[in-house]
Order: sequence, then C-alpha cells, then structure tokens
Amino acid sequence: MFESITEKLQATFRKLTGRGKLTEKNIQEGMREVRMSLLEADVNYKVVKDFIDTVTKRAVGQEVIQSISPGQQIVKIVYDEMARLMGPPDYSINFNPGGPTVIMMAGLQGSGKTTTCAKLAQYLVKKGKTPLLVAADIQRPAAIEQIKTLGAQLKLPVYSEPGAPFWDSLSSGAPEAKRSGSFPPKLCEKALNTARETNRDTVIVDTAGRLHIDKELMDELKQIAARIKPGNIFLVSDAMTGQDAVKSAAEFDKQLALTGIILTKLDGDARGGAALSIKAVTGKPIKFVGIGEKIDNFEEFHPDRMASRILGMGDIVTLVEKAQANVDMEQAKKLEEKLRKQELTLQDFLDQLQQIKKMGPLKDLLAMIPGMGGAINQVDDKEMKRVEAIVQSMTKEERATPEIISGSRRARIARGSGTSVSQVNSLLKQFREMQKMMKDMGNAGKMGKLMGKFKGLGR
Repeated sequence: MFESITEKLQATFRKLTGRGKLTEKNIQEGMREVRMSLLEADVNYKVVKDFIDTVTKRAVGQEVIQSISPGQQIVKIVYDEMARLMGPPDYSINFNPGGPTVIMMAGLQGSGKTTTCAKLAQYLVKKGKTPLLVAADIQRPAAIEQIKTLGAQLKLPVYSEPGAPFWDSLSSGAPEAKRSGSFPPKLCEKALNTARETNRDTVIVDTAGRLHIDKELMDELKQIAARIKPGNIFLVSDAMTGQDAVKSAAEFDKQLALTGIILTKLDGDARGGAALSIKAVTGKPIKFVGIGEKIDNFEEFHPDRMASRILGMGDIVTLVEKAQANVDMEQAKKLEEKLRKQELTLQDFLDQLQQIKKMGPLKDLLAMIPGMGGAINQVDDKEMKRVEAIVQSMTKEERATPEIISGSRRARIARGSGTSVSQVNSLLKQFREMQKMMKDMGNAGKMGKLMGKFKGLGR
C-alpha cells in the first residue's frame, strides 16, 4: 500500500536528516521534492499546492523544535498536515431510530460496489445490526447472482426480483421498464417495506453502475433516493484510479449529496492520490476502506493511521485491533506456556501461521510495524504458503517429533506439498535451530539470536 509515495518521501526526509538545522532554503528544497512526490502519486494539483504552502509556513515558523533533527521536524509537520488533509475521522453511520436505516451505495462499474455492500453488511452484523441486502443493479445480470452468493455466505437475506430483462431499464422512458416490478426505484421501495415487515433494522442497496457518469445513471439514482429517502449515500470508489476517482466523486456529490466515501482496492494502490485528495476536493469524509478481496478485508478509515502508513511509520493500533479480532487468545496463552517450557512443535507453528493469515497479507502486517519498511520487500506470501503446505503434509506424529522424519518420509512430505526434499530439509533445519535458540534464551537470554532465527524461518 502506497509503496511508491512512501519510498520517495522517506528518501526526501533522509536528505533533510543530514542537515545541521532547518533553514528556509533547505526547507524549500525539501518541499520541492515532497511536491514532486505528491504530484507523481496523482494527488490533486490544488491539494498539493495548499499542502506544500501550509507545511512550509509551519516549518519556518515558531513550531520548529530545536532539540530534534531537521528530518524529524519535517516528518512531524508533514504527518500532522496529512492527517488534517484526510480528516477528521468520521466513520459514523446515520442510524434511523424510528425504522430501518437505509444505506444507498453508488459508484461506477468495476469499483467493487457489490462486494463492498457485503463487506459493509458484515461490519454491521458485528455491530449487532440485522441488514437486508437489496439487489437493485438489474443492468448487470451477474450482479444479482453475485450479491445473492455473498448474502448466502454471510447468512443474510437478499431482496431481488426476477421481473423484466435487464435491458428494459436501459431506455429511460421505456414503458416496459416502468411497468416492470424490477424497475429499480420501485424495487427499492418494495425492499424497504420488506425490511419493515421482517424486522430488519438496516437496508443496504446495491445500485447500478456505469463505465462513466451519464444522465441516465444519475436520473435512476435520484429516483431511488426520492423513493426510499436514504439516511446514508456512500460512494464506492476505486482508489487505484487516482484523480479519476476524485473527479467522479465530485460529480456524484453534485447530483446526490453524498454522506461519505468508501475507498476500495487500497491494498493495490501504490500511489495514494485518491486517499490524499478526495476529502479535500469533495469535502466528504472517507468512511471506510477496502484492503483486499475477502469479505472481512474492510476497515474504518482513520486519517492519522493512514498518514502514518504513508510516511512509513507503521500503524501499531490497527495491527493490535486485527490481532484482537483474529487471534484465539486462549490458544495464544497455551503457546506462551509452551514457549516458556521450550516445547514448541511444528503443529504449534502451523497453528500460529494460520492465525496470522486471518489478519491479512504478511506484507500489509509488516507495513504496520514501525521500522520494518526494508523487510517488506523481502517477504513472499507464496513462501509462507509453501511452508504451510510442507507442515500440513506431515503426520501428527511428525509435527510433534520432527526427529523421526527420515529420508523416505522427507521424500513423501515433499511430494505431498509440491515442494522439493531440499526445501523440506531447509525448513526442518531452521526449526531445529530455532528450538536450540529457545533453549539458549532460557539459559542465557539470547533474545537477539532467537529473533534472527525466527526471521530465517519466515524466509
């Protein structure tokens, strides 16, 4: 996430760190590089100009602290301004105390809107809500089946109507479309009535998208909004499209008066232009972000944490929250006890590996740890899958006592895991070394060597 802009900004800060003190000249030199980094990251030009002006004024003003290095001063000021640019935090949802809360989702085709509806639904379920998903995108035949499939995965009801062929609604004045029970505004109204009858407290409406904004799309969305009067209209926007995402968000907001924005595909965004521009341009808060394809790859948006990630400073708070949500604490306590007694087995290692996987890609997790920037590029999630496959190809007895794994067993494990005997040997060797280091730590407290072996095992 944001690899390109992070690397460039860090290079600029390293240059400033070597200066004895900040002067107006070297601040301006540094800000020129920051400006180029932001523009190359596809941040809106006006946003960049205002950002640089504000940072420069603060850096040469009274807020400079003489006791820290120039690089640290600039990083702190840039961090504060980035957090301000994307903030303040607002992931609230306007809940209706007197009836179903209606959340209308809008967005261009391909932005991930249908999947985001399901992600938001699961998020709300965890908050104690009972959502109803509404398949109102009748122009894309696969959309209805997609949201039904996602609803089944989440064990949530989905309101849909077979009605007229999807092309009926392509003609804005077509009487066939208006007579059809699947005419989107009427469908949404009926879905809302169904939610009331079935005691569903939240309605999430998946509307039609287009490859680009047009009058027909906006007219349909306006009609839906007029019928169901949503308390929340969220724009689902693809972060990887940069300035195109910002432009479409501004246009959607003019027509619909958006409540907020959900940025998707943030895990694949190396630049960060949309995240840094969209709030400043539209004035609408980024509510949530999608950071992967899985249903639970969905987070509340915290501007300060995002600024920290962009600057390569990590995000420990989010990492801890992920651990609390995904790690079995009882199992973690048992592992701690085994570590104390130096009884760690390959089965324990496999269990921990699988829990870590629930938290997301290892690269993303390392990016949340301050100072781990250099290690991120060395991490290969495929290698972790290979390690997992090797251990899973072992019997329970072999996982508990790796010493019994003979040459013939290693050959069988390699075949079963789709790896080579040398890769099996390498894993077993590194595991033995780790066990030895654990004993050394127990005897002499050699924590540094132990961590080194853990890193080797990860490789």
